[in-house]
Amino acid sequence: MQIYLFWGEDDFAIAQAVTSLRSSVLDPNWASFNYDKIAADRADAVVEGLDRALTPPFGTGSRFVWLANTTLTQQCSPELLAQLERTLPVIPPTTVLLLTSVKKPDSRLKSTKLLVKSAAEVREFSPIPPWNDKELAQRVRQVAAEKNVKLTATAIELLAESIGSDTRQLYSELEKLLLFAGNRSQPLNPEEVAALVHCHAQNTFQLADAIREGNTSVALELLAGLTARSEPGLRIVAGLTGKFRIWLWVKAMIQAGDRDDKIARALDLGNPKRVYYFRQEVKNASLEKLQKSLPLLLELEASLKRGREEISTLQTKVIELSSLFRALSDPGSRSGPSL
Repeated sequence: MQIYLFWGEDDFAIAQAVTSLRSSVLDPNWASFNYDKIAADRADAVVEGLDRALTPPFGTGSRFVWLANTTLTQQCSPELLAQLERTLPVIPPTTVLLLTSVKKPDSRLKSTKLLVKSAAEVREFSPIPPWNDKELAQRVRQVAAEKNVKLTATAIELLAESIGSDTRQLYSELEKLLLFAGNRSQPLNPEEVAALVHCHAQNTFQLADAIREGNTSVALELLAGLTARSEPGLRIVAGLTGKFRIWLWVKAMIQAGDRDDKIARALDLGNPKRVYYFRQEVKNASLEKLQKSLPLLLELEASLKRGREEISTLQTKVIELSSLFRALSDPGSRSGPSL
């Protein structure tokens, strides 16, 4: 018996992992007989899944039972727990049981503890924060290796910065780059990647730059371009929040007298040389205004999550943010660098 528990909000990454796992255990000639996907929208879904898991596979290969969107690791009745305790130890070794959930498993629940005790392999599929350059680059490196797309180190960094945490687009862009590369043995360089990849995250970072520079008209033009391409408002906010959080952190550490190597470690940067560019970006931005920007972005996120009209809400807050940075000096204060 093999048990897997996949959880997280990155539904595309989960779908890719499920497809890979399923193809590795099922004999394609017997797949229609040995594959069961059971959705959690029925009261007896878990019981049905456990019953299917007890059934030996037909023909060759294994049986693959998928309990999709289950809440088993968030809530579990005593009756269902008893069913798990009876069933898991006797599931045949030819069965692969997969549970997927958006929410993080509650480690305090007896059902979760039972799955862990049964040697379940737990994998998290949460979106990587847009400010975590190191993990974003590592994700690009892993998927590129999986797709057999050769990229230079700089091209990997560019792709990570351009796409951000959008796993679906990462796979799509790498498929495009694979077709472009053909049979060539040399890795693709940043210029080739930039010519082919749709850089929505890069455009969000350009929007952040325009806001930081107090350039309202450019900021609104960039925002219009993003919304015209149906870029989700919450994704735009996530990109802006990530960028302004990095700038705030860098500015605070600069004023504290910290060296570049310490700043790089604090930000977990894969390439410490990027600290130089962050220094240049925050050179004329005051610490106080960077501090004020994050509550405004939090307000924007909350408004969008409450269902406020997306485009007008984004426009209003972009104007407010860029106006904050456009002021020549902070009211009531002459200290700190001016903008």
